Amino acid sequence: MRALSQHDKKHMEEVVVYHSAYGLRPAVIDFADKLRMAGHTVHTPDLYDGEVFTDRNDVVRKIQELGFDKLLERAVAAVERLPHTLVYAGFSNGGACAELLAATRPGARGAILMHAPLMVRELGWKVWPSNVHVQVHFADKDPIRNQAVVDALGAKVRQSGSSFEQFDYDAPGHLFADPNLPAYDANAAELMTTRVLAFLGGIGSLVADKSTRES
Repeated sequence: MRALSQHDKKHMEEVVVYHSAYGLRPAVIDFADKLRMAGHTVHTPDLYDGEVFTDRNDVVRKIQELGFDKLLERAVAAVERLPHTLVYAGFSNGGACAELLAATRPGARGAILMHAPLMVRELGWKVWPSNVHVQVHFADKDPIRNQAVVDALGAKVRQSGSSFEQFDYDAPGHLFADPNLPAYDANAAELMTTRVLAFLGGIGSLVADKSTRES
């Protein structure tokens, strides 16, 4: 692998990747490693203290035991000592964590929501911050997907002047990027990673362009 030039380094981001309700599974680590290989700094906080799941019933039990508010508290605590200029990414429930931090923690540069957006009122924010660009990924057959919620988030983001991208995939279900879960689709997973890397590589230009237009 070639050494990164100074030009390349200027386009690197620091990213936090939050796992889904199934825990910090190997697929999440593999995804983070792909971002690292491209030169980005990536953090993968474990909100479950090491527990991982494959069975949906166990997942439901864990969420009920922990509580959604506590999960969000842990997500906030996980970045307390990190810089504010972060890109927040998350899978499913982890996308809610990413959305919350991107909307409420000053300095955020972007949000990558994989099978994820929640109704804005559920996370307590009203106005999306300027210069926090958003990319959303969903399987077209995802049974949990609510396009009205995605559209509401997109409207909030665009009102702020930031960019909003939504990508749909011909994949069989919800968590299509995990090889050990039933909805896995290799082509969709690879394409999503490619698009995430392109988004990360372009955030600097998006922020600079918006700043220029506002000056």
